[in-house]
Amino acid sequence: MKAWIVKDIAPIKTQARWDCELADEVLFGMPIEVLGHERGDWYKIRTHYRYEGFVHSSHFIAEDLTSEVWLETKKMMVIKDYADVLMEPKVQGAHVQGLPRGAWIGVLDELIEERWQKVVLPNGIEGFTRIENLIEMPEVEDEEKMRKSLVEMARLYEGAQYRWGGKTCMGLDCSGLVGMAYMLCGALIYRDAHIVEGFPMKEIDKKDIRMGDLMFFPGHVAMYIEDGRYIHSSSSLNGVGYNSLNPEAADYNEYLDKNFEQAASFF
Repeated sequence: MKAWIVKDIAPIKTQARWDCELADEVLFGMPIEVLGHERGDWYKIRTHYRYEGFVHSSHFIAEDLTSEVWLETKKMMVIKDYADVLMEPKVQGAHVQGLPRGAWIGVLDELIEERWQKVVLPNGIEGFTRIENLIEMPEVEDEEKMRKSLVEMARLYEGAQYRWGGKTCMGLDCSGLVGMAYMLCGALIYRDAHIVEGFPMKEIDKKDIRMGDLMFFPGHVAMYIEDGRYIHSSSSLNGVGYNSLNPEAADYNEYLDKNFEQAASFF
């Protein structure tokens, strides 16, 4: 059964209960496949980026209950840290829904003065958000442009706290950061911190690593920038920040340098 997420940030749990580990977060408007009922109000689901776990039924709406308007409208993606959908096209409008970066929203034809975009939610409720909060659904670009875009997207989360299983400005883990950077550039890579066959990342030699490529360590992943520097979300930094492979650099991380496992590239 196909369904759509109706919670701004819906937790995907490792087990069908609240008091267990957070595996991932699936964002508002994203499509999911409901694989089956587990227990109580919990269902096993698969995301459009092929990650599986357990989601509470209050966080999604089945396609047969979804608004026809939503199903038929063009979708755009939120690029702002967090964007409000309001009942009226003005800042004083009543709050309808909050949307984190990466969320999907249906857009209607109407573009109001002062750049308010009319939008629709999966349940058919309509509202307005500023057009600059949104981007077209991303597509993979040519290699050189995409390499730069990957780093730019990762840097949007700079300063966000570390959250195991997280993937929004409210907090991210290491694979949440790089996964969102790639998703915002139109590419869906594996959610966790290792290379998985069937996903578009292939191992490369460390000496060939370039901007936007990934570096893997024990239980950790980072995105390479240049000159030995990389961006990652780390519990030791309590969030998104920078380190270096260069022993002479002030932000050199000896542990990660000495425990480098492999590099991988989308290209």
